[in-house]
Amino acid sequence: MARKAAPKQEEPIEKQLWKAADKLRKNIDAAEYKHIVLGLIFLKYISDAFDELYEKLQQGEGDFAGADPEDKDEYKAENVFFVPETARWSYLLTQAKQPEIGKTVDAAMDAIEKENPSLRDVLPKVFARGNLDPTSLGGLIDLIGNIALGHAKARSADLLGHVFEYFLGEFALAEGKKGGQFYTPRSVVELLVEMLEPYKGRVLDPCCGSGGLFVQSEKFVTGHQGKVNDISIYGQESNQTTWRLAKMNLAIRHIDSSQVKWNNEGSFLNDAHKDLKADFVIANPPFNDSDWSGDLLRTDGRWQHGVPPTGNANYAWIQHFLYHLNPGGQAGFVLAKGALTSKSSGEGDIRKALVEARLVDCIVNLPAKLFLNTQIPACLWFLSRNKTNGKFRNRADEILFIDARNLGHLINRRTKEFAAEEIATITSTYHNWRNVDGAYEDVKGFCNAASIARVRELDYVLTPGRYVGLPDDEDDFDFKERFTQLKAEFAAQLQEEAKLNALIAESLERVKV
Repeated sequence: MARKAAPKQEEPIEKQLWKAADKLRKNIDAAEYKHIVLGLIFLKYISDAFDELYEKLQQGEGDFAGADPEDKDEYKAENVFFVPETARWSYLLTQAKQPEIGKTVDAAMDAIEKENPSLRDVLPKVFARGNLDPTSLGGLIDLIGNIALGHAKARSADLLGHVFEYFLGEFALAEGKKGGQFYTPRSVVELLVEMLEPYKGRVLDPCCGSGGLFVQSEKFVTGHQGKVNDISIYGQESNQTTWRLAKMNLAIRHIDSSQVKWNNEGSFLNDAHKDLKADFVIANPPFNDSDWSGDLLRTDGRWQHGVPPTGNANYAWIQHFLYHLNPGGQAGFVLAKGALTSKSSGEGDIRKALVEARLVDCIVNLPAKLFLNTQIPACLWFLSRNKTNGKFRNRADEILFIDARNLGHLINRRTKEFAAEEIATITSTYHNWRNVDGAYEDVKGFCNAASIARVRELDYVLTPGRYVGLPDDEDDFDFKERFTQLKAEFAAQLQEEAKLNALIAESLERVKV
């Protein structure tokens, strides 16, 4: 008897939506289409939130007795954006099949910005462009309009937020190198946040991109039964288009983005939060940035551990993060791996000063292919202003090194990500080492708690591989045998090349004849 075919597992709704939305893209570049789709998802979100409160005000029960559903102050009091009638999703659905739908959506975005000052200059007005077919736009409106069907309204906002975040990642993948500049891969964000545990306090990201690190911090607190209001978000972004994405990404999660600032000069030249001393700094700054205006900042007060070179901003970022930490603050950030060993233009001296000041807490070596915009090898740094505090054990004379290069799995030919259990492995290693009651042990080839004396011996090089050694199963590596094997493989390759060259020469002779 034939076996029954296993039931086909239905794809998650966000994947289904992405495929459907991508089909409607046609000849539009992903970088441009991103703002069209994400703008519509955002519009649907604020319209749903408005409708939900509108119904309560209309019913006029309890606290809403006698309320006017068209009174803007009622929405402001509940932290809900006011949506004018011609910008509401229900109205757009009635216009979705009209040839002027692009102008209608642009007008809706304008109207929402006028009624809500915090959204001014944030929303995209790109829907009336000639390369966007009105039929495709109408199809997108119908598609996004169906997101919350079959779900309670209470779940609608969560679902739209999840779809927005998923689409951000998919657009970054579609754009490749360019897209990676505004997006930190989800699994890297999760690892940074899980390591730092920002339950409470002020969180700063001075190069915040599309705001993914903030969203994950909020998720982390909620997931651990914390109080979301215990976290305050501070950010800065120099790319205005990316800043707009961040503002929408945060608004759709009900995260106050009033302290997420934009200026085109950036954090070094125009620090938007000069006086802020944060509990946590979480960041993914540009790698090896040579155009950071370092020549204008040679005497800046942030360079407490040495003046960074004008041709590379890595150690400027590190000291900028430290400058913004309060006396018990912690920082976790991504950096090019070269910063662990570089000695050019005084970088080695700054690294030595950081180690001797007992500021470096943990270094994690990352696998290749995690980042969309660069093939430069990367690592994570974790700094602590006070490694002797009572919250954790006194680890002032140690640095934890974790080598995670062999972790991660490919999600396509060019890109890797961490699995949830791998994030848990790295995180628990750090927490067990750091916590008073932690059961930490060195694992050969993976982690090592090195003394500051040992780091001195290795001339302040911070590459984890120098400290963790080889796994036990690699200790018996036979160099002679491997050399012989490689030699044989090379000889075979030369033979193949010689045969190929002979065939090419023979073919050329025939052509001459």
